[in-house]
Amino acid sequence: MGGPNLEVFKFALYLFVPIAALVHFGDPQWYRENVLPYKERLFPPESRLLQTLPKDQSAIREELARIKAERMVRRAAKQAEEEADQR
Repeated sequence: MGGPNLEVFKFALYLFVPIAALVHFGDPQWYRENVLPYKERLFPPESRLLQTLPKDQSAIREELARIKAERMVRRAAKQAEEEADQR
């Protein structure tokens, strides 16, 4: 099989690859340029998140009504846009 030189090479490679990955992906500049923009596309903005959950039935109904109203507005805008495109 391989000799001691091969074992030294494999050992060096096993040490180098994780350290190189840590240095490359652990760089704060790389994180700001590559991870944060993807995070903003993947997750909703903080302003759209509901910070306090409704606990009683009336608050839940109000929240559901608000969500349904937002959906209706979006649906109406989409239908109006589609009608404008067809003309």
